[in-house]
This record gives sequence, C-alpha cells and structure tokens, in this order.
Amino acid sequence: MTRITQGTPVKEIVDTLRNAKGYYITNTARDLSQSDFKNRILLHTDLMAAENRDKAGYFSLEITGGASIHVDILRKQVDPFLKLKKLRESMPHTMFQTLCRGVNLFGYRPYPQNVIRFTVREFAKYVDVWRTFDFLNYVPNMHAVFEEVGKAGKLNEPCICFSTGPEHTNDYYVAKAGELIDVTGREITLCIKNHGGLGTPTRIGELVDALKQKYPDVPIHYHGHNTDGNDVGRIVEAVKNGASIIDGADFAFTGFYGPPPILTVVQTLKEFGFHAVGLDEDAVIDTSEVIRDQRQYYEQFESQIKGFQPTVQIHKLPGGAMGSSLEQAVKGGFLDRMPEILHKELPRVQKELGNYWSVTPGSQILWTTAVSNVLDGERYGNPSGDLRNLLLGKYGPFPFYKPEEWIYEKVLGDDWQKVLAKEGGVEKIADMDLAHERFSLAEQIGKEPTDEQLILYLQHPGDAAEFFKFEEKYGHVHVLPPSVFFRKGGFEIGENLAFRDHHGKEHMVEIGPSPINDIGETSVYLIIDH
Repeated sequence: MTRITQGTPVKEIVDTLRNAKGYYITNTARDLSQSDFKNRILLHTDLMAAENRDKAGYFSLEITGGASIHVDILRKQVDPFLKLKKLRESMPHTMFQTLCRGVNLFGYRPYPQNVIRFTVREFAKYVDVWRTFDFLNYVPNMHAVFEEVGKAGKLNEPCICFSTGPEHTNDYYVAKAGELIDVTGREITLCIKNHGGLGTPTRIGELVDALKQKYPDVPIHYHGHNTDGNDVGRIVEAVKNGASIIDGADFAFTGFYGPPPILTVVQTLKEFGFHAVGLDEDAVIDTSEVIRDQRQYYEQFESQIKGFQPTVQIHKLPGGAMGSSLEQAVKGGFLDRMPEILHKELPRVQKELGNYWSVTPGSQILWTTAVSNVLDGERYGNPSGDLRNLLLGKYGPFPFYKPEEWIYEKVLGDDWQKVLAKEGGVEKIADMDLAHERFSLAEQIGKEPTDEQLILYLQHPGDAAEFFKFEEKYGHVHVLPPSVFFRKGGFEIGENLAFRDHHGKEHMVEIGPSPINDIGETSVYLIIDH
C-alpha cells in the first residue's frame, strides 16, 4: 500500500499514481460544506475531524478555495491562512487541496496578473494540490496560476469542466486536455470537473476512456456531485476506465448536492475488484463518529428543499449553487417560481448563451439572468453587468457558438455592433499598485498589514478590512463550537455555556446581569471560567 504524503515531490506523486494498483480518494470537505451547508462548517468542526482524517490516508483533503475564502472572513470570522496553519498542526501527513477559479482566483471577477501570482505564492506555502478551472474552459485564463504552482513545487491539477449537449463531445474534451497539457506538461493530474453531477455513468466512463487512450501517462482525477443521486455510478465507471483519483466526503455530513459518501464509494468499488490505495476504513468511520453530533448545529444552513434533484440534468445548476439559489428564492419570496426558473427558463438561457459550463462565475450569470427573465416578465430586459461583460467577451471567447443577435441588441443596445467592436475581447487588466493597496489597508486597520492580510484584502477589500478589525477586537473565535457560534435567540440571564475548545480545554461562560443606565445603555456582564 503506497500512501502519498504531504511534502512528496510532484514527479514522485505522479509516478506513484501512474503505477498504482487501485485508486486514491480525495476528501472534498470544502465542496461538501459549500454544496450542502452554504460554506458554514466551522474550523472547530474540521479540527475535531482532523486527527482521523489524517489517519485515513487520503490522496488529499480539499479544505480551502472556491467561495470558502470569502465566507471564512465574512460569515465565520476565521482567517483562511490561520485555518490552514491550525489544520496542518493536526494533519502533518495529508496533502491539502484548493479549488482555484483561474484568473478569478477565489473571488468573482478577473484579477490583475500581479495579484494572481502574489496570491498563489502565499497560499502555495500551505496548499499542495491546485485544482484550477475556468468556466469557459479558456486555457489562457489559467496560465498564471499554473506557472506559480509549478514554481512553488506543488501539484497542478488543471480541469476540463464537463457538461452535456451535442457540443460536448469526447473529441472536444480530448482536444481541450491537449491544450492544458501543452501549457503544464505531463507531471500533473487532470481533473474532470463534473460540478453539476451531469451525464450518465456510461458517458463519464467513455470520457475517461477517451482521455486515457490519448494521454495514458496522465493520471485522471474525477470530481462529481451527487445532486441526482447517481454519482456513485459515475465514479464506478470512471475507475473502471482508468481514473486514478475520485472524490467523496464524510458520510455523517453528506447531503444531496455535494459529493457522495466515501465509505459507500469504497464498498461499491470493492464489488468490482477495485481497492482504495492506502485507505484506513476504520479512520473513515471514526471521522464521522467524532463529528456526527455536530451536524444538528448546522441544520439552519441546509437546503430548503430536501431530496435528490434528477432534474439537474435539465437545468445544470451546480451543487455549490443549489443551496444558495434556494435560499435566495426564499428570501426573495419567489420559491413558488422555482419550478419555472429551473425547468423552463434556466435550460433555455443555457442554450441561448452558448451552452457553456454552469460554474462560478458563469453559473451566477445564467442564474441571475433566468431569475430576472421570469420575475421581470421581459426576457433580457434587465441585464446584469456580468452578462454584458460575457457578451463582450471579457471572460474569454464563447466555446461553441455565440448568442443570437437579438440578445446582443437587448443587452448592449441598438448600436450593439459598434459597442462590441469598440469594447469587445479579453482585456489586459493593469497590475495593481500593491504598495498603495498596502498603505490603504494600513490606514483602515491602524497597523502595517501582513502579506497574508493584503492578499485577502486584494480580493475582498471591504469584507477583509472589517474582518481584520473584528479579529483585533474580539480575538480568534474559531475556538467556539457551532453550538455557541450559531446559537439562535440570544442567551438568558444566569445561563451557563460549557464547552471544550479545540485543544480539549474546558471553558465556562456565565451570562451575568445586564443593568440599563439612565441614557438607555446596557452593560452585559460575563463570567469567564469562574
């Protein structure tokens, strides 16, 4: 049994995968958190799981990247870098993995080259595997990330985003893989990113087979979602046809829109004669047993609609967007319109806008356009700035075909052809003055920022600055368990809160009296550890 551990040179990783008699597993804890719990699973819970996850012998743990960087500072008040440092203390063997949106990094817009390279260099100090994608499969948008990951001596895992339809052929994807390999070389793992859980098991098996026939020495990593309840079938066909790595999640927290349970995948593949290399199944079980009782505190973040969604094959909304879209529908008062949006308008918009890949930030463009078309009653009558940029080609060229002219006219105006000629195409974004941005952040937080703070600020300026001020005032709140952090309804006078922090140390907080003075101010007293 050959386990790949943190610190293994890239060539040795790839050679081990090429010669493996079996398959490896990535625990996609981050994707599970985003898809089924709106990215709210706390560092406290991940630290509880850390020891057993490290024993399990995974190829990697996907624990950062995507939208989690933003939500960490915005909703969970934890520094994404501190999270990686604390987890590394408890997980010295397992490679950490991230999901990177190429030129969009961990944000929602294209960033300048110097910001991209600066960000990758700092995160690469803690992240071993870089799964990088572009929602248009436009390879130039990923170049800078590939180069910096290579310079850092970490593993590049370029993605081909997968979807269905007449344009999405094996020939297309094999050619796209060739474009990626021409840039990265063959010392990589190549990911099939099936973010929506699309296609049949047979279709995925055929794609893996086509890629392996053309590039037999390039290990394939299959990533899928279980939105339709059928991703175990897709995984089986991927492994049968030569995939080296597959994704799953801890069964105590699996839901409907994220990855399938690791243990179910392992048990199923055994029936076909395939074994997970280096996997400790007892540690997989123990992980779920340790964190099982924590799930109750995250219930408020689970999807408003329970159950698998086979209709994802029609609307193609990715797992990571399902929960947030339903939450938006509830808050916006249009949950009753969701069948029309998902099953009629969204598929229609998909085809009209070129049948590209519904993944961030492209999925948001498709979703907001479909919602606007239904709620406003005039199709494309209230276009977003992002839709305008898509039509202008700011994100890259349409991969298969362009929208019809009437859509350009609706979005860009009567003189759309002149606008397109003047403003169209991918524009080179000027480098940011990092010294100026550092000074600006220092002015806001009252001290010289670290490089890590600057990186978070460059991607999410307002939210990062507010987080740094919060942390300076209140300290590190990751020691709070979800039972306290997500407590609803406030605390009663005289109530005692007893909990252990992630070091196992017991704490007691007693809520004291709250007298109100003459001008209406309330003073809240807390008794901490007696």
